[in-house]
Amino acid sequence: MHPYPKIHHLELFYYVAKHEGITSAVRHMPYGIQQPAVSGQVLQLERDLGVKLFNRRPFALTAEGAQLYAVIAPFFSQLPEVAGKLRGEESQHLRLAAGVTVLATHLPKVFNDMRARFPRLRLTLRDSTVSQIGELLAAQEVDIAITIIDGSLPRSARSVELLRLPIVMLVPTSSSIRSFNSLCKDGKDDGAGGIQITEPLISVGNTEPMSQQFQQELRKRGIRWDTHVEVSSLKLIQSYVAQGFGVGITVDIPGDEVIPEVRRIALPKFPPVIAGLVYTGQLKPIAAAFLEIVKLRAAELRRKLQP
Repeated sequence: MHPYPKIHHLELFYYVAKHEGITSAVRHMPYGIQQPAVSGQVLQLERDLGVKLFNRRPFALTAEGAQLYAVIAPFFSQLPEVAGKLRGEESQHLRLAAGVTVLATHLPKVFNDMRARFPRLRLTLRDSTVSQIGELLAAQEVDIAITIIDGSLPRSARSVELLRLPIVMLVPTSSSIRSFNSLCKDGKDDGAGGIQITEPLISVGNTEPMSQQFQQELRKRGIRWDTHVEVSSLKLIQSYVAQGFGVGITVDIPGDEVIPEVRRIALPKFPPVIAGLVYTGQLKPIAAAFLEIVKLRAAELRRKLQP
């Protein structure tokens, strides 16, 4: 008869399965443990159960591993939250994902307001792209997020619109470009009756909503403009524009000032992107309080942005 698996071994397997590998599991463990120890104890779990739980390279759960993970995941995934509630800490803990500009510029004031109501406020802040935020929400690793609202978010996500942000071009200060139309006039025939802009484009990847929306509008106008420099965040666009790598496309976020080497050009006829609060399930009280305070902050920004 095989012995019953040890709870600690099951816990280690849970982290390995959740983070798709032993190396990644070690980085995410809530306490220090070496990779050989994890490997050895998970191997012992396989011996105790008499089955192989996952393939190492590339990582993939076996059918037996997936069955075991489905049983233990609800327990281990909820354990930190339950323990926090029992200690009274979770009621003071907010887990938030947003872009770096929002985290650095707009949220410190919000958190100051929150500390009046939550004196033991504890924050876990994740600087994340839109695609990463969708994954964090789906995995329940954050309580709430501030992001661009689009169809890539989980179906279960609820959203609250905050601001409509214009898409703008960024060019070097010394550039002769003064408008989007001037770029089109200097373009060439794309061979299909449209225009191909030849100036190199700097943008986030095509999986990001801002880029998708911009490219969709270009197609409507019969314009082709391929990305030459793809970056992982809006913040990087300014740097590469300033170094002369091309023209940047970004979102005009309130409080996000351009550097002196870069000039902003408005695109008034392009539709704006929608920024908002996104969450799944029932918000815990601290996240609900955050939502209400941010809505008030967004209303203040809208009034300042009105012509």
